[in-house]
Amino acid sequence: MNQAIRGKTAIVGIGSAGIGEAHGFSPIELLGQASLKAIADAGLKLSDIDGVFAATSSHAFPTLSVCEYLGIKPKFVDGTNVGGSSFEMHLLQATLALEAGLCNAALICYGSNQRTAGGRLVSMSEPQWHETFYKPRHPITSYSLAASRHMYQYGTTREQLAEVAVSARKWANLNPEAFARGPLSIDDVMASRMVSDPLTSADCCLVTDGGGACVLVRADRARDLPNEPVYFLGAAGAQWHRSVVCMPDLTVTAASESGPRAMDMAGVTHADVDLVMLYDAFTINTILFLEDLGFCPKGEGGRFVQDGRIAPGGALAVNTNGGGLSCVHPGMYGMFLIIEAVTQIRRQAGERQLGKCDIALLHGNGGTLSSQVTAFLGSAAAL
Repeated sequence: MNQAIRGKTAIVGIGSAGIGEAHGFSPIELLGQASLKAIADAGLKLSDIDGVFAATSSHAFPTLSVCEYLGIKPKFVDGTNVGGSSFEMHLLQATLALEAGLCNAALICYGSNQRTAGGRLVSMSEPQWHETFYKPRHPITSYSLAASRHMYQYGTTREQLAEVAVSARKWANLNPEAFARGPLSIDDVMASRMVSDPLTSADCCLVTDGGGACVLVRADRARDLPNEPVYFLGAAGAQWHRSVVCMPDLTVTAASESGPRAMDMAGVTHADVDLVMLYDAFTINTILFLEDLGFCPKGEGGRFVQDGRIAPGGALAVNTNGGGLSCVHPGMYGMFLIIEAVTQIRRQAGERQLGKCDIALLHGNGGTLSSQVTAFLGSAAAL
């Protein structure tokens, strides 16, 4: 059990900007607004930031662009981009850098204006030579293949996929910042426009704008800052393929590897987890990740989510902000998993606040079920 860095760093500031529609703002401006909010929330100054971790879908050299825009001359940077899971990976990398003394205050940040820039839900994250002949729509076609295989192999139904979207919407209806609110039934999901069989438009994540950021420092410093520290407990990443045609099994993701390693580092069991934040780009994601992370046996995910089990008041709190399906999804969603987990652990989530939230599992996904990164955050009570 490798717990050498467990509890050594903490998130002390979070910020978001332009959630939903942010007309007139560029990706770097939304990133900058969120970053300044996170730094202020931490009780720090911009000049205190000496480590920058960024991944964007609009900059080839994200840390160069971010640091120039914000006017930071950092001691350490990392621009690792493994898709939407990058920010969970950045939690681990920032912790390592802080513990090694390479920086003293680390900013993790992201921004996108995908919605108001007219972006569609498409991705170039696949090596196109594998699939171009078949004219797929990336990334939806790849996820629909996984959903179809799961339905064929385990008897998962479209109604069970719809349960995921309905549960997410129920959480979103408790979140005033969520972009999509209002009633949504299983029948509504089933009747919505078919995009890539078996996934309808309501099975697919939103296309929104949004910027997000968080600030980490070493644990000893965190105790002297204004907010209750939210401690890094552990993280691990795994990747088995890039193109979905190279995925070993369409029903098993590398979360089955990253999850146990992260859980081992964090020193927690499933029973300890109060909040599960999953990258729900599509309804099948939630089902696959609940299985692969060990909350239910393989093939049981569809039945597991039935009857409001992951909705407000259910047995397992999943995606309490409304997720990528109903809250926010500006191209890369992983940053917003962190923001919601911190909000819940700080007990600042308003109407959707969980009664107990000391340990949160965050799981990021990149590419087409390609990059999987699991992380754990916790309150002081979790140490």
